[in-house]
Amino acid sequence: MINLETPRKHRTLVDQAHQVAMNMLRPISRKYDREEHAYPQELDLLAAMIDGLSESGSAEGAGASGVRRDEAEDDSGGVRNGANLASVMSIAEMCWGDTGLLLSMPRQGLGNSAIASVATPEQQERYAGTWAAMAITEPSTGSDSASISTTARLDGDEYVINGEKIYVTSGERADSVVVWATLDKSLGRAAIKSFVVRKDNPGMKVERLEHKLGIRASDTAAITFTDCRVPAEDLLGSPDIDVKQGFAGAMATFDNTRPLVAAMAVGCARASLDLTRDLLEQAGVEIDYDRPAQVQSAAAATFLRLEADWEGAQLLTMQAAWMADNRRPNSLEASMAKAKAGRVGSDITLSCVQLAGSLGYSEVELLEKWSRDSKILDIFEGTQQIQLLIVARRLLGLTSAQLR
Repeated sequence: MINLETPRKHRTLVDQAHQVAMNMLRPISRKYDREEHAYPQELDLLAAMIDGLSESGSAEGAGASGVRRDEAEDDSGGVRNGANLASVMSIAEMCWGDTGLLLSMPRQGLGNSAIASVATPEQQERYAGTWAAMAITEPSTGSDSASISTTARLDGDEYVINGEKIYVTSGERADSVVVWATLDKSLGRAAIKSFVVRKDNPGMKVERLEHKLGIRASDTAAITFTDCRVPAEDLLGSPDIDVKQGFAGAMATFDNTRPLVAAMAVGCARASLDLTRDLLEQAGVEIDYDRPAQVQSAAAATFLRLEADWEGAQLLTMQAAWMADNRRPNSLEASMAKAKAGRVGSDITLSCVQLAGSLGYSEVELLEKWSRDSKILDIFEGTQQIQLLIVARRLLGLTSAQLR
């Protein structure tokens, strides 16, 4: 059974992540929100520190490098608190500092999590140290990842990729991009595979950077692939098309990344709640945890409701990560965590702006920025509506064809 306290083995990591968020990310948060597309040079030092800790074996889960299910892990039957739980807890702390800056961390891209999900052991070793973005969304696909039209055609010992990807987080800064493409459109979802495409591969071009509502410190790119040649060995996992397995192999990536995005929403929402509590107390609003909400002021009652919602999102996120650590199927729980945290994160950050009034709406505090940053966490890695659809399918035992 999951223990709701921070595991002793992860306390140092969580404390360090909080200190980094408070002392390094918060002070530069507003600067890089205003200087959209400027690379945060301060993150290079932080990345070097994380690399050093990782090499020493003392930074399990530090950052957004992804979660793993390693079959070689201890199989003694005991309860594990491993890299998955460490990742979501440290990410939540870092996003208490700044979500856009976390997404800008070198070598901590969402593509790294995709590599961790489906790469072979040899590929894991070969891609160690790379900074990988992830390219899924296309102009005509929306939230339906299964309708990807980017193609990959085998030509000798290389694949030739053609297509266009949009909204690629860290698409310009990353060393490589994990690109989803189909090997054969006639075979549907089962033929969709992911490829590691390096920036120096011929035929890959960053067309533009997007101007965004939030997470402005993070670059978001549109990328085209024109006869882009990729070595066959850079297809992640097996090149075989398993019609029976269908899309399950590719979708395993989302079981890993969705808890990470949920953790981002949890951290950003927690930042808003902490600041709003301080502002309310300064204004003379008492929040009493020993009295029913209905006998307190409207502001206090609203705050208590927001905190209760936040706790639900946090627990779902921890559960999804804990299940992965213990090698339990977590597709349902990953989508539940993403759906709950994404919705609650937007609700909490906007409600905190409302509770703080003109102070919340101004740039005097970071509340308005957090409300802008949090919205993307309800959209990317599968929108709120898609998550609810996945949850419904899982609970009802229906396929995607039966429940659209």
